[in-house]
Amino acid sequence: MQSVIQKVEEKFKKGGVVDVKSGDTVKVHQKIREGNKERVQVFQGLVIRTDRKGSLTNRITVRRIASGVGVEKSFLLHSPLVLKVEVVKRSKVRRNYLSYMRERTGKSARLTSVEFDRQAVNTVVDKKAEEEAAKIAAEKAAEAEAEAAKKAAEEAEREAKFQEAVASHREG
Repeated sequence: MQSVIQKVEEKFKKGGVVDVKSGDTVKVHQKIREGNKERVQVFQGLVIRTDRKGSLTNRITVRRIASGVGVEKSFLLHSPLVLKVEVVKRSKVRRNYLSYMRERTGKSARLTSVEFDRQAVNTVVDKKAEEEAAKIAAEKAAEAEAEAAKKAAEEAEREAKFQEAVASHREG
């Protein structure tokens, strides 16, 4: 039997999350809200840490060098603000926490690349989302059909009024 906490967590989890590992180079698409505007910002860098896999609080720490300064950002993978995580490159590492990468720059910061199926890794199948999308599409199709029937009835009514007006004009 599930605890109350697990039930609540399951409710807020995303259906499918990309399997990200330490040593991956990723592009994280994040929704940024500035005033009343929203935009998507892409942060590309090396994953130096993965925390709590399989949990609602699954977190990755991504590091990149921006204008000569190291910048690290942590992302909650199940957050609604994280739209997409795309694995660009996989590297061979033996640790979960790559803190030693902070001291390295230039050629010494390179990691050995590993061949992987980029298409398969980045394709996430979210059955709940697909079912919801199909349901919404069916509802929209039904609404569009009802709207078309309503417009056709209005057009028929206008045509009948027009024919009535033409007939009364001819009589008078």
